Amino acid sequence: KDAFGAKAKDGKFLVRSLNEEMNTILEKGLKNTDESEQPSGMVSGFFQKYVTGGKTITKDDMNSISQKILNHLIAKNITQETANKLVAKIQEKLVGSKTPSFTSLNTIFKSALNEELTKILSPTISVDLLNDIKKHLREKPGQPYVLAVVGVNGVGKSTNLSKIAYWLLQNDYRVLITACDTFRSGAVQQLKVHVDNLKLATCLEDGEARIELFEKGYGDASLVTKVAKASIEYASKNDFQIVLMDTAGRAHTNDQLMASLLAFGNAANPNKIIMVGEALTGNDSVAQAQNFNKAFGSKRHIDFFLVSKCDTVDKSIGTIVNLVTSIGAPVLFVGVGQTYTDLRTLSVDWAVNLLM
Repeated sequence: KDAFGAKAKDGKFLVRSLNEEMNTILEKGLKNTDESEQPSGMVSGFFQKYVTGGKTITKDDMNSISQKILNHLIAKNITQETANKLVAKIQEKLVGSKTPSFTSLNTIFKSALNEELTKILSPTISVDLLNDIKKHLREKPGQPYVLAVVGVNGVGKSTNLSKIAYWLLQNDYRVLITACDTFRSGAVQQLKVHVDNLKLATCLEDGEARIELFEKGYGDASLVTKVAKASIEYASKNDFQIVLMDTAGRAHTNDQLMASLLAFGNAANPNKIIMVGEALTGNDSVAQAQNFNKAFGSKRHIDFFLVSKCDTVDKSIGTIVNLVTSIGAPVLFVGVGQTYTDLRTLSVDWAVNLLM
C-alpha cells in the first residue's frame, strides 16, 4: 500500500504521483521503439544550440523553430489541432519576453510548456474530488455521493472502477458498487469477483466489510435505469456514502447504445461522471471523448478521465493531452497495471519530460 499512496495530515488518503517511477515502468516499451523514430530529446537537442542571455525573443525566433516543435509533438501522439494550439500559446507567452542571462531557449520553452500543461492536466484534481465528496456528505446527510464510470469496450472499465473503489476505501468511505452493465454476459460476475477481493483486502479488524455489490441481473436499457435508482435508495438506507456505478462498454460510433446514456444520466443523476480512456488509443481518443460527452446531453458532461494502460506505451502523454483538450475535462488518475494499487495521479514534470 505504501507504493500506492499515504494518508496526509488532514486524513485524506492521497494516491502517489506518476513521476520518476514511470522511467522504469516504460523501459520495456522504449526498448521496442522503432529505431527510425526521432529520439525523444529532439526538441531539447535543437533548443540547446540556442544559448541566449538578455535577448528579447521575437516572432521570427519562434517561427523559425515552430515546425520542429509541431513535428515533435505530433510524433508524441498529439493531434495536429492540439499541437497547433499548444505552440500558439507558447509563442504568445514567449514573444516579446526577455531571456535571463545564460539561459537556453530549451529551459525557457520547457518552463512555458510546463505552465501550459499544468493548466491542462490539473494535477490536484483527486484532492479536489475528495473535498467535493466531503462537502456533499456534510451538506446533504443521508444522500450518497454518486460516481458513474463509462467508456468504450475493452478499456478496463471494471478493473479501473475497482481501483477507484480501493482508493475510496482507503479514505474510510463505505462504498456500494452498482452493476449497471445489464447487457454483457458475465459483467455482474466480474464485478462480484472484484468486490469479494476488495472485501478481503480492506476488511476491518472486527470483520466488517465496507464495500458491497448491488445488482439485479441482466436485462434491457429499462433495467439499467431501475437498478441505478434502486441502488441509490439502498445506499441511503444502509449508510453507504459512495455509490460507484459500472456501465456497459459501448462503441462511441453506435448511436443506439450511446443514446441510452442520456436516460441513464437522467435516472442516476451522478455527482460526477468518469470516462475511462486508453493510452493506446491514439488520435481516436478525441472522437471517443467528444461522442461520450455529447451523449449525456446539454445539461451533463464528462467530469474526469481515467487513462488506463499508461504502463504499456511511452507515448501515453499524447493521448492524455488529446483527451483533456478535446472536451476540457481533467485527468483524475492514470492506470499503470492490473492490481488495485496500480493507480497514480499525474505528474506534470513527467509529462513535460516525455514531450521534450
